[in-house]
Amino acid sequence: MQVTRRRRRVEKKRSGALGSRRTGRRIPLVTAGTTALALVAAGAAFAQTHQFGTDQVGQITDRGQVVSSDQYIAPYGDRLVVNNGKIMSSSVSPDGTHLAASVTDGGSALSIVDLKNWKVQQLVGSSASSVPRISGNSVGQEGPTYSPDGSQLWLGQTDGYTRFTVNPDGSVASPTFVPIPADGPKHALVGEAVFSPDGSTVYSAVNGQNRVVAIDAATGTVRQSWAVGNAPRDMALAGTKLYVSNEGGRPAQPGDTTINSYNTQVPADPVTAATTTGTVSVIDLANPATAVASIHVGLHPTALYAKNKALFVTNTATNDVSVIDTVKDKVVQTVATQPWPEASVGYEPDGVTLTDDGHLLVTLGRANAVAVYRYRTPQEPVRYIGLLPTDYFPAEIATVGKEVVVSNTRGIDARRPTTSTGHGTHDTTSSVQRFTLPDDSVIRSRTAKVFQQNGWNRGAVALSKGRGQVKPVPVPVRLGDPSTIKHVFLLVKENRTYDQVFGDVPEGNGDPSLAQFGENVTPNQHAMAEQFGLYDNTYDIGTNSAEGHNWLMQADDPEYTESSAGEYARSYDTEDDALGHQRTGFIWTGAQAAGKSARDFGEFQQFLTKPADASWQNLYCDSENMASTGQDTAYTLNSSSPIPSLNDVSVHGFPKFDTSVPDIYREEIWKRDFEKNGPADLNMFWLSSDHTGGPANAAAQVADNDLATGRIVDEISHSKYWKDSAIFVVEDDSQAGLDHVDGHRAPVQIISPWARHGIVDSHYYSQITMIRTIEQILGIHPMNQKDSAASPMRAAFTRRADFTPFEALPNRTSLTDGLKTPPACGLDTPAPQNPAAAAVPSAKVPADKRALAGKWEDWKSHQRLTGPNAIPDFANPAQMNHFTWYETHGWTKPYPGEHEIFAPQDVPGAYIPSSESDG
Repeated sequence: MQVTRRRRRVEKKRSGALGSRRTGRRIPLVTAGTTALALVAAGAAFAQTHQFGTDQVGQITDRGQVVSSDQYIAPYGDRLVVNNGKIMSSSVSPDGTHLAASVTDGGSALSIVDLKNWKVQQLVGSSASSVPRISGNSVGQEGPTYSPDGSQLWLGQTDGYTRFTVNPDGSVASPTFVPIPADGPKHALVGEAVFSPDGSTVYSAVNGQNRVVAIDAATGTVRQSWAVGNAPRDMALAGTKLYVSNEGGRPAQPGDTTINSYNTQVPADPVTAATTTGTVSVIDLANPATAVASIHVGLHPTALYAKNKALFVTNTATNDVSVIDTVKDKVVQTVATQPWPEASVGYEPDGVTLTDDGHLLVTLGRANAVAVYRYRTPQEPVRYIGLLPTDYFPAEIATVGKEVVVSNTRGIDARRPTTSTGHGTHDTTSSVQRFTLPDDSVIRSRTAKVFQQNGWNRGAVALSKGRGQVKPVPVPVRLGDPSTIKHVFLLVKENRTYDQVFGDVPEGNGDPSLAQFGENVTPNQHAMAEQFGLYDNTYDIGTNSAEGHNWLMQADDPEYTESSAGEYARSYDTEDDALGHQRTGFIWTGAQAAGKSARDFGEFQQFLTKPADASWQNLYCDSENMASTGQDTAYTLNSSSPIPSLNDVSVHGFPKFDTSVPDIYREEIWKRDFEKNGPADLNMFWLSSDHTGGPANAAAQVADNDLATGRIVDEISHSKYWKDSAIFVVEDDSQAGLDHVDGHRAPVQIISPWARHGIVDSHYYSQITMIRTIEQILGIHPMNQKDSAASPMRAAFTRRADFTPFEALPNRTSLTDGLKTPPACGLDTPAPQNPAAAAVPSAKVPADKRALAGKWEDWKSHQRLTGPNAIPDFANPAQMNHFTWYETHGWTKPYPGEHEIFAPQDVPGAYIPSSESDG
């Protein structure tokens, strides 16, 4: 890539460590952002996540450690990093000496933390080396739970509990599975377990079956069952009453608008598709035959905590805490957990406790903070004191004597020590944090730190004054002011890291040894980076597709999806689950609310139908015919969404995820709509071939994706709409490879006459800042506190347009490489390769590796990568990454950090759970 020297400007690097940045290969930073920031600063106040400058994820700064979610972290008190995956939930033993945590994404299901010696004491899972060993690593949203005397520990799993005995030293032994049978398609998916005071009975919230059961703790026999609300999750015992939080609210009634959630229709908004009720069920254990009562609370109630005749309920969707008087069973006050006045949602309270001296403590998962209030009685209004900083996504909070213990789901982000030469998104961590609650003055001083770490500033969402003539600029300072850009195209792709695609570009901060899809595989992406700019410090937040598409469509990954990662059995992609939708809606509903039009091409779709003969080969030939003759497709494919507002703006003939559909076919379907109807103001795409795993090999599928992307940009840039268009190209996540800076670093492209051309921009950006940029251009009000705080990517734009169109390049990698059955129209003949770039990997498997490659082909056939029921990320990510690496290195080079090429069952890390969303 050649960068025009006269357009380059040099900015000095920040002082201090630059993490894993390899400065020896790196040219000076090229950016034109300083002027843009100064112009904005001279006007209205605005969001301050530009405070990152050129900081990188993993870097330690005076503000804290940089993480991939537009935040710094610097927890108050002591931190214990758990390098064994994410903590889903945790409980402290009755004697206060140990913490039992359910974990995922690290090879285990249970971690026992010794709180006295401040170390991980034991890991339990399904691996052969685990002592004891259990049958599977699935874990539910809540628990594990200790018996009152501390002799037992119950771990919730997909269809029941694993019951352990607790040894005198706090370790666990003798696992026994206590089953709760599936009810047809509905697995138990248990939530919280609560013991009776004498320990003889375990009450279980059976989340997947909308009921609570009483289990004999000794025999495991289910003795009684109560129907409750939708998706019961947490429980608390107060006297003889058992309280149950129902994530999905009350059962649907005649006349309700409903949306599906795990085969149950729940009351939901037809536009936002989010739940519209939240309830707490009340079971009278003294009179178990009486009808279950219901108390209405905020939306998506999660954690419960009972003490001193009060029940505290965290409502993650309405961002508040309901205080229930347990004598009257009525909500007597609602505590706002919205510390930043610029946004009312997106803080996600998900854990709560009350100290003996009257401090109400609430974890704010998405704000990386504990909110502290002074509390006296249920009826007396609480007094807000301030915030204390935590690690990444605090989930559980408890008191141990005078100490407070917090479990942080994501710890220090995906920074687990590895032996490989790069980082991956599944190098996840978690952490346990402890501190003695400081006095009010310290809490207030740390509140300012939390504000700074989140980028919360006054005037972040400045609205147009609507007076006088405001000159259009690419990214307006105020929402609603005119932009030179009228049409936004958001192209969402699948799973690549920056180094995988652009590691071979010497002008950027890349590692050539990790480049799997360099210039000869992705000539169009490389050409677009040369013409429109290279962004080498941009991050996807999600670990996988379930999270990634939510970050792009909602500017958040709601707490429900975050807390479901231990099973992914109730839902994976939450397109078809109302529990995963925030009440403020999606990017397209925001566009419509702003008076803008929207059109969708596959993104966030859930359902696909297609003819039996619509194979990859036949659709490839159909694509070639459409391109050469201009005819319409010979096949009828149909994608649809259960979300009415999305279905209404969708082009249904554009297929959703299915790796047996070439992206060049998708491009032809889009082109006909574009030429007939023109663009909407907001246009969303899902181009998924670069996921890999389809009939063609990995390089061929990424080349197909590259060609389709290049053709779309070519078509737009040669149209009458080019003068006021901007195209954003982004991966949904970057989980399918390694990156030498961080596993979340991903390739991003901004293509527009108004984009700064020929630059290398090393500012810290993320998917959140990209979404905020689109919102600012189209006048869409931010959806939550994350995009409200984000700084638009003004440094990526200029007021001097360059209307030079983009000329798509032909593919240099054969699109039919790796096919077992050639298409009827013949094999693809690629253009000549650039001899100065890395050669396209050979599609021929060496003779001594054919048996091994055959095992991988058999493995691939079981991964639900193709067809109408294809599921992104169903395949184990560690195995998928190895398979792709082997294909892109001609089956001759081991995966980084390893010394041999493995069969599927021998891949290190193959323990990571897949998205078995249908159970």
